[in-house]
Amino acid sequence: MTITTKPSVFKNEPFTDFTVEANKVAMEKALEKVKGKLGGTYPISIGSETIDTGDYIVSINPGSKDDVIGRVSKGTTALAEQAMQQALTTFEMWKNVSPAERADYLFKAADLMRQRKYEFSAMLVYEVGKNWAEADADTAEAIDFMEFYAREMLRLSKTHINQPLTPVDGEKTRMAYIPLGVGVIISPFNFPLAIMAGTTVAAIVSGNTVILKPADSAPVIAAKFVELMKEVGLPEGVLNFVPGDGIEVGEYLVEHPKTRFVSFTGSREVGCRIYERASKVQSGQIWLKRVIAEMGGKDGIVVDETADLDAAADGIVAAAFGFQGQKCSAGSRAIIVESVYDEVVEKVVERTKKLSIGLPEENHAVGPVIDQKAYNKILSYIETGKGEGTLLTGGGPAEGNGFYIEPTVFGDVSPQARIMKEEIFGPVLAMAKAADWKEAIEIYNDTDYGLTGGFFSRDENRISTALNEMHCGNLYINKKCTGALVGVHPFGGFNMSGTDSKAGGYDYLLLFTQGKMTARKI
Repeated sequence: MTITTKPSVFKNEPFTDFTVEANKVAMEKALEKVKGKLGGTYPISIGSETIDTGDYIVSINPGSKDDVIGRVSKGTTALAEQAMQQALTTFEMWKNVSPAERADYLFKAADLMRQRKYEFSAMLVYEVGKNWAEADADTAEAIDFMEFYAREMLRLSKTHINQPLTPVDGEKTRMAYIPLGVGVIISPFNFPLAIMAGTTVAAIVSGNTVILKPADSAPVIAAKFVELMKEVGLPEGVLNFVPGDGIEVGEYLVEHPKTRFVSFTGSREVGCRIYERASKVQSGQIWLKRVIAEMGGKDGIVVDETADLDAAADGIVAAAFGFQGQKCSAGSRAIIVESVYDEVVEKVVERTKKLSIGLPEENHAVGPVIDQKAYNKILSYIETGKGEGTLLTGGGPAEGNGFYIEPTVFGDVSPQARIMKEEIFGPVLAMAKAADWKEAIEIYNDTDYGLTGGFFSRDENRISTALNEMHCGNLYINKKCTGALVGVHPFGGFNMSGTDSKAGGYDYLLLFTQGKMTARKI
């Protein structure tokens, strides 16, 4: 194949400015076009085969429950095994394909997705309920992952910048990074394009073959991505697409003796189960499986009395309610120094009440949560919160033929309350009071998680302390704790937030490779 020449410097895909009339019109046209094609059927893809099982995962629009987004064939254990055998066979070829050629498929896919950016974003609006800006950011991040990881593979493949080794007389030594084997990609609903595509192409460009099991509530966008990778000519069997039940397909593949690694993004409960199941050495297994896990968070923003309180309130509301709080980085806790607590609370409540709720395609600030199960769970936590704090705004379902919940704020919450400790994954914010900034940091750190955090202050000494003492993988000063950019904010957390994988960072691809040192006598 002809290798595309790409600029060496990575640049993030620009976000679309929807205040520009031409961009607004383009998005409206894409929404209309995609809506006209909803309800299609999508097959399993294993090697050269496309398989319609007749048993489907039905994806519905969470903002308009009567609308079917698509029907995706549901896999079985037998099909999961077929995919494994195909991936194993293809790996023997793919591992020997040059890094430049592997990277080129990613460059071509990024270019094609960029051309269809509005259509991919429109699908995200319909399938998971993102508003325009959230959907656009998801698509941009997917493009970024492909561009960034392609360049990273090229960098790692150059022996002169591989790990430097101490020279000795009479030997020629080299450190190379080689692929692992077959990996299982289990992707989430909340970034069903960016995280799904990013974890998949990171493994592929590193020389591995994969079996992709997408989230049950977002399988169509994954199917569209698989179609795109076929369109750019990715060899058959490198990417195998097997949606299905978490036990029948997911756990079967996690436990499979030929699985070399599992890349998972999702809940703490499922992540811990995967970690446990993958750790058991099965009959015929000759390696220890690698698990790359991002499992969520109970993220918080700390505000001291020296902070710009308007900026702090803006950051708190954006982090708490962006995509209805369904981000692992969502700021679901705010810890405020007592002397400015009332003022910050007033500003947060005022801003929250102004958020419009409605259909994502109409670009409301707040849309639906993903499904009935999430809806019930979040409302249950809200009822718990009514007994743990003061309900300041929201507190129940919102109108609409979908899974709509009012953005909810609780004040005067004890640091030990459930809504301050447990991940809710919905539009619920708990606000707690601290005697001073040091106690606020202590409250922030008192969690099982450690993904993102924010610290608002104008005091450089306090900021210096926060940078050292706030225990999380991604800490932001005087800004919201969501919105990590590929290459700018490598993303991953501590403790029960996962394995600190640092997606979008310069060491991420190493997780999908193994180091091989060679020494030759001369």
